[in-house]
Amino acid sequence: QVQLVESGGGLVQPGGSLRLSCVASRPIFNIYAMGWYRQGLGKQRELVASITPLGRTNYTDSVKGRFTISRDNAKNTVYLQMSSLKPEDTAVYYCNAVQPKMLGGREYWGQGTQVTVSS
Repeated sequence: QVQLVESGGGLVQPGGSLRLSCVASRPIFNIYAMGWYRQGLGKQRELVASITPLGRTNYTDSVKGRFTISRDNAKNTVYLQMSSLKPEDTAVYYCNAVQPKMLGGREYWGQGTQVTVSS
């Protein structure tokens, strides 16, 4: 079992920045792929950014150049640095961890943290 706890959400003005954190209950980043998803009101959950065990990152087009995913293995923490925020970034942001298929391919989710971009 893996528990994921997100923090760092809040209310921010357009153009502002926030950093989300996701702490895992045990060291997994060298094995699990990590991702940040978001779900806006009335919308489907979408993948925002991901990072593989080897450190390869990927972003959805709408956040490229504005968001950065990173991790600190010593702290069992993955981050999502968000800059130049827009109202359309408003959503609940979820941390996700995926086991390698050879270990079962199980997915784990955090409880989510609300990000609201509004003036």
